[in-house]
Amino acid sequence: MPVGAEDRLIGLIRAGLPPAQTIGVALSGGGDSLALLHLTLRVGFAVEAVTVDHRLRAESTDEAAKVATDCAALGVRHEVRVWQHGTVQGNLMDAARQARLGLIAGWARERGIGVVALGHTRDDQAETVLMGLARAGGLAGLSGMRASWEDDGVRFCRPLLAAGREELRDWLRGRGIAWIDDPTNDNERFTRTRARRALAALAPLGITAERLTEVAGHLAEAQAAVAAQVAGVAGRLVREEAGALLIDAGLWDEPVEVRRQLVRAAMIWLAGSEGVPRAADLSRLMAAMAEGRDATLSGCRFRKGWLMREPRAVGGPVALGQLWDGRWQVKGAAGEVRVLGVEGLPLCPDWRATGLPREVLLVTPGLWQGDQLLAAPLAGFLGGAEARIERSFHLFGLSH
Repeated sequence: MPVGAEDRLIGLIRAGLPPAQTIGVALSGGGDSLALLHLTLRVGFAVEAVTVDHRLRAESTDEAAKVATDCAALGVRHEVRVWQHGTVQGNLMDAARQARLGLIAGWARERGIGVVALGHTRDDQAETVLMGLARAGGLAGLSGMRASWEDDGVRFCRPLLAAGREELRDWLRGRGIAWIDDPTNDNERFTRTRARRALAALAPLGITAERLTEVAGHLAEAQAAVAAQVAGVAGRLVREEAGALLIDAGLWDEPVEVRRQLVRAAMIWLAGSEGVPRAADLSRLMAAMAEGRDATLSGCRFRKGWLMREPRAVGGPVALGQLWDGRWQVKGAAGEVRVLGVEGLPLCPDWRATGLPREVLLVTPGLWQGDQLLAAPLAGFLGGAEARIERSFHLFGLSH
């Protein structure tokens, strides 16, 4: 390894993580996250680690156990969190990523850890930019991964975005530290694997990980300025009610990129990873919205100025106390949480007094016991229950 290379890596850790805090490290056992763990310890941080077992490969449980053994040898407190899932519909890698971040954030909150470090490198950044190009992404899609962001009280940091994947592995080799190679990284089914191979093919043109990371940095600066404008427009022209958004027609007088980013953020807030639209589909939805036409896309529905959940896309029943439809917390004495729907709304005699459209109320949560509706708080049938969105659009949507 070149002289001074270790000092550079340590400098990235010091610059990328806040001092005097316990740092949570998301540890897969791969070269990037393992280097992150050792470098963070080398700097002198107090560290705890968490591994997410996605249960997508037969070897994953044994690998998580090996990571736990390695952490014990280092004196690092470690936990494994398991992604409990059935058949995964749609984009498997994106669903796994969303689940991983949710499990890590939950672990950090339980442990009282305010900062979690992720081991993404400039190679990951470059691949992300290429994937954005393949999707015809706009400014936000081509800005790459953020160096840091906050999610419900947990700050996620990527201190090694300026380090190369092979650079980190060289550092590990020099210390005799072995890592786990995930075979899915070589699986051509996955877009990131194909992006990795495309990046190698582009190197003779000077399109390298370093160059694409530099481009992403320039675009991220521009994106920050646009995001500030989007937040201001949302504050003036978007009103959140009962888990839906009422969008003022004045939005369509704003610059194209501002309204594109606002509508995209709204869809992600409404539908999670399901709500991430492709550029062409988003353009068609926005055209319909601007003309006042009804439209649906990616689990979302637009009608008469309201952007809401699409009825057929809402989540299934969950036990009381669990998150419903990925967004709602419902409290009550008994029952299960499921959509109010066309069966439940007629059982709420005061729903019109809420002043909310029927279509909005249909996709709000109800508290049921069999066929009996016990409560529907958003539709005026309180029944001793309450329901709230886990995080409002103005706090959540514009940061994702």
